[in-house]
Amino acid sequence: MLSVLSYGRLVARAVLGGLSQTDGRDYSLISASCGFGKDFRKGILKKGMCYGDDACFIARHKTADVLGVADGVGGWRDYGVDPSQFSATLMKTCERLVKEGRFIPSYPVGILTSGYYELLQNKVPLLGSSTACIVVLDRQSHRLHTCNLGDSGFLVVREGEVVHRSDEQQHYFNTPFQLSIAPPGAEGVVLSDSPDAADSSSFDVQLGDIILTASDGLFDNMPDYMILQELKKLKTANYDSILQTAQSIAKQAHDLAYDPNYMSPFAQFACDNGLNVRGGKPDDITVLLSIVAEYTD
Repeated sequence: MLSVLSYGRLVARAVLGGLSQTDGRDYSLISASCGFGKDFRKGILKKGMCYGDDACFIARHKTADVLGVADGVGGWRDYGVDPSQFSATLMKTCERLVKEGRFIPSYPVGILTSGYYELLQNKVPLLGSSTACIVVLDRQSHRLHTCNLGDSGFLVVREGEVVHRSDEQQHYFNTPFQLSIAPPGAEGVVLSDSPDAADSSSFDVQLGDIILTASDGLFDNMPDYMILQELKKLKTANYDSILQTAQSIAKQAHDLAYDPNYMSPFAQFACDNGLNVRGGKPDDITVLLSIVAEYTD
């Protein structure tokens, strides 16, 4: 039987242990982006943060840090529509909503929904389709809130291991969930999903966690183990180091995309679906790389 003194010591240790785990500091993200368009223009941005038909943003508000990636559906080009316009406008709209404080950190699908409905309300329809991924770090709660529609996505890496990730959404092979605006009269023909169909999640992050948010051009060409090998090069939580690592990851994915002898994750997935495919998947590639750090003004 424990003595009163021993019991008191155990209680004190438990209380002190609980207090030591409570971190009252605000967290933030130190982020950098890099990417490649399929047209080989290495790291060249169009107007805004766009690589080919991909688009992205990095935004900060007093309560949160927000990241976004969208991948315009290239098939619209066959109908004379520039796919990059839809994804770029969607991301620019979401970024503006964040900067104006018109969002709730714990509800990232609200950002996506508001951005999409602003596009729907345009007097001149902006035709196109796009996948989308929104990642929000609530600075005070230290929780990462996410929504992902389609096959862009994110990874959370801690001490060299993937501890949390998005779920890919596909209707069928190579046909991801997507937001769309169709020409009048073609609404029932063009594939279109609701923002509410996005997969949502929340996750507690720690200082030093790495968050990689990217379009499918990365994940279709680099399996997790290759990404983790590149992330080992990230030694310090400063912007230059993060940017260098993001560039290294994007470059390796781009090189593998054009290797005809490489069995890429996309080729493996195609084979699993009964298709005889080998090689990388030429695609636009967008990488947003972030580290969770202590917030400083």
